[in-house]
Amino acid sequence: MTAETTKLWISVDLAEKIRGHGAETYPHECCGALLGRDGDSEETQVQPREILKLFPLLNRREDSPHNRFSVTPLDVLGADKAAQALGLEVIGWYHSHPDHPARPSEYDREHAWPWYSYIIVSVQEGVPLKMTSWRLKEDRTGYFEERIEIRSETPVRY
Repeated sequence: MTAETTKLWISVDLAEKIRGHGAETYPHECCGALLGRDGDSEETQVQPREILKLFPLLNRREDSPHNRFSVTPLDVLGADKAAQALGLEVIGWYHSHPDHPARPSEYDREHAWPWYSYIIVSVQEGVPLKMTSWRLKEDRTGYFEERIEIRSETPVRY
């Protein structure tokens, strides 16, 4: 999988909720789960992942919440249960980078899992700016950027 073959669909409303969560928690990092459907691979094309709901979480980090976030196993279980109740799955995670670029840090890489999408929104002086998405390479050596397509409405697959 490469950046050219992966795309993430998100509605304008959900993208704004992520941005708003980042602004609301500034100067600390926000975090949450992305609930949706994983894209189906076909020989002719790859269907994008669809984010259909967010599951905002509290940043449990006490020692440095301005540049790190953490969640508990119960938070992860809660996100998974919420997704299952909606017939969805946890397809990724989002968090903010207060006064830093929307790029994964080394800390992010060390704590990430392959397969998930990781949305990062840069919040500069309380104002949410650039939003990017990343997937960790299978060998965990780094990320590749995933294209985000913000849509006025979320496509429905049958």
